[in-house]
Amino acid sequence: MSKYVTFEIFRYDPEKDKEPYYKSYKVEIRRPGMLILEGLNQIKWEQDPTLAFRRSCREGVCGSDGINVNGVNMLSCITKIEDLGSDHLVIQPLPGMPVMRDLVVDVTDFFNKFITVKPYLIRKSPTPDKEYYQSPEDRKKLDGLYECILCGCCSSSCPSYWADKDYLGPNAFLRAWRYLADSRDEGADERLPILNDKHGVWRCHTIYNCVEACPKELNPTKAIVEIRRMLMNRNY
Repeated sequence: MSKYVTFEIFRYDPEKDKEPYYKSYKVEIRRPGMLILEGLNQIKWEQDPTLAFRRSCREGVCGSDGINVNGVNMLSCITKIEDLGSDHLVIQPLPGMPVMRDLVVDVTDFFNKFITVKPYLIRKSPTPDKEYYQSPEDRKKLDGLYECILCGCCSSSCPSYWADKDYLGPNAFLRAWRYLADSRDEGADERLPILNDKHGVWRCHTIYNCVEACPKELNPTKAIVEIRRMLMNRNY
C-alpha cells in the first residue's frame, strides 16, 4: 500500500450547497493498522475543518460512526485502512437515511422503529421477592442477540428499508427477537402483531446484507426467521 491513500468523501451542507458533491483528500498513512477514523480526523484537523462526521468512543461500542466505504457499511473507528486493500476509498453517509451534513445522517426514524418493537422486558406475572430467575441454559440463548450497539449499519444496508419507509428493518427485528427469546419476558402478544404487519418480518427478502454489514457479527436474518416461525406456531 502506498504511503498516501485518497479519501473521496461525500460532501453536502444543506445551508450552502445546492446539491451533494464529492471531494478528494490525500491521507498520510502514519502507522500500521491506521483506522479510517484517524484518516478522517487527519483531514478535519489538518486540511479541512468543515468536514462533518460522528465519532465518540473510538472502541466500536457507541455505534455513532457508521459510514459506507466503497459500497459497504462499517464503523470508522474499528476498520483498518490497510484491511480494505485499496488506496482509493469512496466514503459516504449510511444509505437510506436522510443526510444532515456530509457523513452525518438523521437517525430519528431508525430509533423510532427500534422503540416500536418494545425493546425491554414485559412482565405480567406478579413481581418476585428477589430477582427474575433465568437458568444458565436460557441465558445462553440470548448470546448473539444482546450485543447490538445500534449503529444502524444493518438496517441501512437493506434494500427493503430503502424502498419502504415504514419497514421496521433488521435492527428492530433483532431487538424484538432478543426479548421474544428471553425466558423472563411475557410480551409476545404485544410484539407479534407489530411484527406481523405488512411492514414487518414478511417484507424481508433474505438477501443477508444486514448480516454482512453488522460490525458485531450478529445475524438479524436468523432472528427474522425465528420470529416468522413463532408467528406460524401461534397461528398468526
